[in-house]
Amino acid sequence: MCGRFTLTAPEDAIIDHFNLAEPLVEYQPRYNVAPGQQVLAVVNDGRQNTIKRFKWGLVPFWTKDPKMGYSTFNARAETVATKAAFREPLKRSRTLIVADGFFEWLALSKKEKQPMRFLLKSKEVYGFAGLWDTWRGPDGTILETCTIITTTPNDVVKDVHDRMPVILPRQNEQAWLDPGTQDTDFLQSLLQPYPADEMFSYPVSTLVGNVRNDSVDLIEELNSK
Repeated sequence: MCGRFTLTAPEDAIIDHFNLAEPLVEYQPRYNVAPGQQVLAVVNDGRQNTIKRFKWGLVPFWTKDPKMGYSTFNARAETVATKAAFREPLKRSRTLIVADGFFEWLALSKKEKQPMRFLLKSKEVYGFAGLWDTWRGPDGTILETCTIITTTPNDVVKDVHDRMPVILPRQNEQAWLDPGTQDTDFLQSLLQPYPADEMFSYPVSTLVGNVRNDSVDLIEELNSK
């Protein structure tokens, strides 16, 4: 599962990494992004990469119940090509969810869990492999929503959780975004655990457990002073 992440990178780092043609609109660092909230995402229209904002929790175009998004904020890499909510977006509407870290909870006992933040050793911004869709309600309501794809954990994550979000290496980002690619076998081959030797983690405050908290204090390492 991936249920919380961060995006604290400078705006120019995001623009440079994803080769964006335009500046971001009203960009603010986020320290505790949760399902149901707006996320920053990169899409490609066949000519260039652009930024969109999606609600995190994919609502398929065909559903009658937009609340379905509460249960579809993650998609499993192993079944993304066959699940009804995800198989069409995998072919036609892929995205990169912009992030620079994510949280998981380490079980210390039956009652106590320690939140951990995972990030790249380079501390660079990156993209989670994601899918998006557009839902239109009978009253004209339009929802643009997304999901983050997860895979088996690498050696950095596995002692904390049995899943991790798919972080795409930079060399695979454009292949994932390319709207001309519909070979699902090839696309699924990109959905691999990120190399463990390029990642690390550290403990953070339990305040990250409350979605209302969103401040720089949440990403400070415990006992680092």
